[in-house]
Amino acid sequence: MMKDQKGQQNEQSNEWMRKGLIMFVQTTGWIAFPVVGALFLGRWLDNKYGTEPWLFLGVTVLAFIISSIGIGSIGLKYMKEIDAEYRAKKTNQDDAKEEKR
Repeated sequence: MMKDQKGQQNEQSNEWMRKGLIMFVQTTGWIAFPVVGALFLGRWLDNKYGTEPWLFLGVTVLAFIISSIGIGSIGLKYMKEIDAEYRAKKTNQDDAKEEKR
């Protein structure tokens, strides 16, 4: 019986670790790809049009805005998921308490 409880705890722990890792990868992607892409694109545009450093700065600022929006949307998505799981768990616990009475 104790073995089943430990296995269930490990399974829950692994699920949280998996979700945390997925969220980390998604947010890192929203930071890395737009910003790194903007750095190269801005530099290339400045060299092509001779506008150094204005296009570089403009594209970089735009990339930071895009990254912020992407990270915010991911954060909201996960906050809603966590809230839904919490509410479901709380409802299940409340139902179990009612059944015991």
